Amino acid sequence: MKNVVHLALLAALLGSSIGLAAAAQAVRPEVGQPLQEAQLLLQGKKYREALDRIEKAARVAGLDAHERYLVERLRAAAATGAGDYIGAVRAYEQALASTELPDAERLHVLDAIGRLAYAGKQYGKAATAIQDYRTAGGDSVETLRLLPQALYLADRHVEAARELSAQIAASEKAGKAPGEAQLQLLGSIALKRGDDAGYRAALEKLVTHYPKDSYWQDLIARTANQPGFSDRLALDLYRLRSRTGTLDKAGEYLEATQLALQAGLPGEAKQFLDAGYRRGLLGTGAATDVDRHKRLSDLVAKRVAEDQQTFAEGETAAAAKASGDALVATGLNYVGYGQFDRGIPLIEQGLAKGQLTQESVSRLHLGYAYLRAGKKQEAIRTFQSIQGSGGAADLSALWLVQVGST
Repeated sequence: MKNVVHLALLAALLGSSIGLAAAAQAVRPEVGQPLQEAQLLLQGKKYREALDRIEKAARVAGLDAHERYLVERLRAAAATGAGDYIGAVRAYEQALASTELPDAERLHVLDAIGRLAYAGKQYGKAATAIQDYRTAGGDSVETLRLLPQALYLADRHVEAARELSAQIAASEKAGKAPGEAQLQLLGSIALKRGDDAGYRAALEKLVTHYPKDSYWQDLIARTANQPGFSDRLALDLYRLRSRTGTLDKAGEYLEATQLALQAGLPGEAKQFLDAGYRRGLLGTGAATDVDRHKRLSDLVAKRVAEDQQTFAEGETAAAAKASGDALVATGLNYVGYGQFDRGIPLIEQGLAKGQLTQESVSRLHLGYAYLRAGKKQEAIRTFQSIQGSGGAADLSALWLVQVGST
């Protein structure tokens, strides 16, 4: 374990300083002799034997404060090397309480107590020691990053979340990506507290800095499962999943294709279908599945052919409607065929015309169209303008995250 290796090095450094202190102030021979032997054994990494010599010194009657301090410092170093973290913590705590501890060593000892207590699964004690270390001026990033983990493992979840949030904010302010483990821990804390919004916020940061499929799938699913999220946005969810590369099952491509057909968007239906075939998820498997895929493919081809013949009259009819809904739908249909120059102006006209059934959804579709056309800044501005309930605003927030992570 990386931390344990560092601890052993720290113990060796602290242990080596004991000999200097012992030379500077004489101790009784019956104490000094076994301690000198212990230090030589420490240098040879014979930690258990060193502990035996230290215990011999500790049993000498009438130890004064300086002798007791030297015993505990060497015991701490030897116990650390032997992997007895709890024993090492006890020894360092004795040294910390001693009037013999030099001020210059206080930070090192607090650092060691925090790390060793964490390694020994004494998480509450580790958290307190690291907090004391920070208060005393300690600034080791490696040590301070253990604090929220220790608080979490000590079931002090509110404090852990506060510490993590501060560390993450500091990283972002410095223009650095927060650690993936930090963000994962922030999400775990939110789950422990039943804070769904907090968990989704952690996922948003994860997909921003570490856009893995598993994070995106979790974030999209949790967003869609929120109370009040409209079932009518199912196709929009598939659009986002397609963009994030999280469509990975034949049934998902089939459903996306069927939803696009039901929405009167055969061009987009063909895109989903073709993607499923390209990935080898459609057109394979049992004969009944292959036949079903073929029937859907034939239906899509038929609808596309019919659609091509009615483009002009459909556009004229949409313009004659009192509501802008038809213009938005017609424009989105063009977008499904990749005809962005024709589709986007129609969606814009529909929004300008007004009297829309769901303006937020129409704006969501405009943002999607801009993104498909490669107009990233226009897409961002459109997604940022979407408000209200029903799920469109939540989806637009995810689109903004996705755009920002690409």
